Amino acid sequence: MIYYWLHLIYLYIGARFFWSKVDITSNQVNHRRVSLFDCDALKYMANSRYFYYMDFIRFEKLFRSKLYENSFKKGMYPVFGAQKIIYKKPLKRWTAFTVTLMLEGWDEKWYYHKHIFSNKNGICAIGYTKAAFWKNHKLQDLAPIFKNCGMTETEKKIPSEIVHLFENDQQLLKHKIKNNSK
Repeated sequence: MIYYWLHLIYLYIGARFFWSKVDITSNQVNHRRVSLFDCDALKYMANSRYFYYMDFIRFEKLFRSKLYENSFKKGMYPVFGAQKIIYKKPLKRWTAFTVTLMLEGWDEKWYYHKHIFSNKNGICAIGYTKAAFWKNHKLQDLAPIFKNCGMTETEKKIPSEIVHLFENDQQLLKHKIKNNSK
């Protein structure tokens, strides 16, 4: 866990003082290599590490864009509604790979990202996140946040396949809670 926090500090310092600014709607691309410490049984990247890299690229986007000044500095914090990943093929130790972050769409409360893990042989995994900004125990309206970041669109239509991916999450939670209370 110490690696996680040290890496976030590295991202913050790099983004605030050394790296160029980015637009929140642009794709973010990071090039990585699977290290020995990323691997299960010292051979393939552990499933949990995909989520680390998804966090790192999202935080880099937050720190390098106007989103940081218009959310985090104003006491709003990004929170997940859901996170899912689909694995296609494993990443082996020492393999170079790329993580690409894309803003897929948003509505009044939630924004959706796609994370593509790929290497020279093609796509290895695709992760999706549903997130919002939280302040004073409630979700914040995205329109003013994005407007302050220089965006003119108040909404970007979320692709139907992503909507379908997340649409039953609340029902699953309600069903699970009902079954556990019996």
